[in-house]
Amino acid sequence: MSAATPKHPHPDPLPGRERERTVQVLADLPAVARAAAERFVALARDAAAARGRFTVALSGGKTPRSFLQALAGPPYRERFPWGFVHFFQVDERWVPPDDPRSNQRMLRACLVDKGPVPERNFHPVDTSQPDPVEGAKRYEDHLRRFFPDPPGGVPRFDAVFLGLGEDGHTASLFPGSPALGEENAWVTHAVGGSPRTSRVTLTLPVLNAAFRVIFLVSGAGKAGVLRELLLGKGGGGHPAALVAPKRGKVTFLADADAASRIPPAEAAYPGGEGGAG
Repeated sequence: MSAATPKHPHPDPLPGRERERTVQVLADLPAVARAAAERFVALARDAAAARGRFTVALSGGKTPRSFLQALAGPPYRERFPWGFVHFFQVDERWVPPDDPRSNQRMLRACLVDKGPVPERNFHPVDTSQPDPVEGAKRYEDHLRRFFPDPPGGVPRFDAVFLGLGEDGHTASLFPGSPALGEENAWVTHAVGGSPRTSRVTLTLPVLNAAFRVIFLVSGAGKAGVLRELLLGKGGGGHPAALVAPKRGKVTFLADADAASRIPPAEAAYPGGEGGAG
């Protein structure tokens, strides 16, 4: 079974079901990391067996870091089909790859060098050139070579793992950013964060084409924005509310602090009652 060539086209995992969303509340950040690793392993193993390839886009940040560290350790490391999974970046700060702020640096330290991930299966953003606008175009060119002529004109990742900022941003899509209005490009330049930094990011059309989107949310500072995303009209105007695949599934894995303002009826608790949002 080849790691690069699917055995047959990717089936629609949710026929007739649109914008499905579930919320699972875990005790703490380590529990969120383990739950994310369990889901990732299950999805990747199923895809490897059925199609010979699994594509995923990964984010940086504290919560995703804990998930990647869990994935690269026991018991998940031994169960993961490393050779069949292709890892892409959701976004990247425009800094050298050895900069402490670099998402690529974090991905290599926490996952790629420990997985082990075959080097050909890791697809980082190249920040070696000075112009992030050109860098976004280069990363899109790389994606277009990997996903030639995708149905609908947009690549469909098997899974995208996202974080959530206290201001409601996700990926490098910040409140008020022109990048939120990008409808044609797969990758675009953006500026944001604290301190404000040039970045490149996957665009909303790409995020919204994914088969699975999994938000990893931890900390009491995220409680307000998570509540607005799940209950507030229009998601409170947050960029993360715009991630709503029409033919995919969105899952929020949140720790108890982040979920402290969500009514119990809106979430699933392991071993207890709860429902899908």
